[in-house]
Amino acid sequence: MAKDSVGVIFGKTSSLNFRFAVSDSTATRRSDYVKVWHESDGWILAQVSSITSSSEGFSIEEAVDVAEGSSKLGEMDEQIIAEAMVIGSRNKEGGLSVPKSPFSPGDKIFKADELLIKQTLGLMRGDVYIGLLEGQNIHVNLDANNLVQKHCSILAKTGAGKSYTGGVILEELLDKNVPLLIIDPHGEYGTLKFPNEDKASSFEKYGITPKGYSSQIVVYTPANKVLNPSADMLFRLNGKNMGIRDLAQFFSEDSSQNQTGILFEAVSKLKVEKETYTIEDIISEVGQNKSKIKWNVINKLEALRETGILSDKATTIAELVQEGRASIIDMKGVNPDLQAMIVAKLCGDIFDARKMNIVPPLMLVLEEAHNFCPEKGFGRTVSSDILRTIASEGRKFGLGLLVISQRPARVDKNILSQCNTQIIMKVTNPNDLQAISKGLEGISSDVVEDIKRISPGVAMIVSTYIERPILVDIRTRKSKHGGASVPVVKSQISEKKIDVQIQKAEENAPQQPPSILTMISKDIKEKNDVDPEMHIKERTEIRKERKAKRELSIYAKMFGTRKK
Repeated sequence: MAKDSVGVIFGKTSSLNFRFAVSDSTATRRSDYVKVWHESDGWILAQVSSITSSSEGFSIEEAVDVAEGSSKLGEMDEQIIAEAMVIGSRNKEGGLSVPKSPFSPGDKIFKADELLIKQTLGLMRGDVYIGLLEGQNIHVNLDANNLVQKHCSILAKTGAGKSYTGGVILEELLDKNVPLLIIDPHGEYGTLKFPNEDKASSFEKYGITPKGYSSQIVVYTPANKVLNPSADMLFRLNGKNMGIRDLAQFFSEDSSQNQTGILFEAVSKLKVEKETYTIEDIISEVGQNKSKIKWNVINKLEALRETGILSDKATTIAELVQEGRASIIDMKGVNPDLQAMIVAKLCGDIFDARKMNIVPPLMLVLEEAHNFCPEKGFGRTVSSDILRTIASEGRKFGLGLLVISQRPARVDKNILSQCNTQIIMKVTNPNDLQAISKGLEGISSDVVEDIKRISPGVAMIVSTYIERPILVDIRTRKSKHGGASVPVVKSQISEKKIDVQIQKAEENAPQQPPSILTMISKDIKEKNDVDPEMHIKERTEIRKERKAKRELSIYAKMFGTRKK
């Protein structure tokens, strides 16, 4: 049963949007969900898209007089107008429908209840808990099967929280024993092993408890334990009997046909003469060639051998991909070109293993994706082709892809377009915004403007089974976050320094009216207030006083004074 309304529809209306007069400045905010009764469709969900406040009777001259203290703030006919965009309601068949006739002026607006919001937006199902609907205490859950089978992307500018959000999703998938293979260029995800001890106060808000996943995490390093002492095991590729396809992944794209021909001759001869051969045998055989180009080939082969990545005791795909386990390939200390080579070889082997059902269905996590599958015009790597194949065909074989990047414009659009779930955090670069608007479904120009203003820790979710883009306050991680920036300079303004600043302001400005000095003092203290709730209470009291002065205005006549 709906209680007090928050406003009344007025003016020109349609079935897609309407304006309503707000009863109180605290009654509703931008992005709030509201509901209105439609005579033929029942309760309809809408969202406040903008809200404005004005007072035509309060002139700029009066405002200056009040600021200077020469007059007091009197009665003010403040008008608060909100615009709402209609989302719709669920019909008998379960589909989302929008009214075909406009709303009527005079219809009352109410705050939407949780059930209506969840039903209308498509938030009734899902088992991957990522946070709360912004401004609401409603859990937002993504569907694990949809997330893995149909791929997912996390796009954000540096520092907006993309790696943190990625960690939240990985925690949920680990809780459901989904196998994970994480390509980690900066060594950020090894902290999944340890419980989060930083934000104990927020655990209750999100209904979670700290948790470490040490029993489910294994960190591999393609480098060595000196460069990466926190790694659990070494990651090595098979160095025995490498074919042309294997070696081609270790050569740059600009290799000439002559170089490939020399390599092909050497490998073909070794296959005939030896049952088992290594890279040393290939280098020796290439050295027998009479062409001067052989030195370029030998140089690249020797550089590959010196990395130590090749071994007769290689890390197997069956070892990496296991039920309920996350294998992290920590690339810290590894040359970028070698990283792309490892990703190409590893992803190719995993794709083949899934096609033959050798390993269970899994999620492949690709951090800093723009380095491994760049868009045309931003370079090319040996890993681009296999990642494009996984994006387009992996869902058929149970191989999901989680793409994480801080530069959406530089990620292959063929890969991004295959992600049915997009998690977008704050992005401000014009090229990245253009790439998001053109490459992802469900993104309009209005939504792009919202992306620029997203707060840190908040994400916009766009998914095929969620009816429209929604903003989600990403929950606190259960495990420790390893991607936070390292502070360089630590500075904190003490309360004593604040008092000194206030005292100097008063001494240096004796000609100012006391009211202005009071405002300066209050402003400085508010910025460093350890108890913001007191400030909120004060502002609330001021609003109540102003509301009492408006009792005879048109809005008071419309809604009543509500005095008891």
